[in-house]
Amino acid sequence: MPLLTLTTNQSLSADQKESLPVRLSAEVARLLGKPESYVMVIVQDGQSLTMGGSTDAAAYLKLKSLGLPENDTPALSEALCDLVTETLGIPADRIYIEFFNPPRHLWGWNRGTFG
Repeated sequence: MPLLTLTTNQSLSADQKESLPVRLSAEVARLLGKPESYVMVIVQDGQSLTMGGSTDAAAYLKLKSLGLPENDTPALSEALCDLVTETLGIPADRIYIEFFNPPRHLWGWNRGTFG
């Protein structure tokens, strides 16, 4: 049920396109204490993206999860920024993260919803 989307204006290498989603998936599962079998990760590279009027390296992340602990968002932001900075070299001050905790009845899976 956790979904992490990473959008960046950087072009990823073939190795990064393969390894980054796997690494992000494991990290999201660890951070949220959820089974990785439910984690989905989408990585969109080479997108038209500006921040502060600049096309320097930047990233936008969206983390959606049922029961997302709102008090933990500062720690989640720190961990995700650190991982993106480490793997892609994007400075933390060029990363925005949006957190979502959708109502269970608005999250579908396996021909039903979680609500």
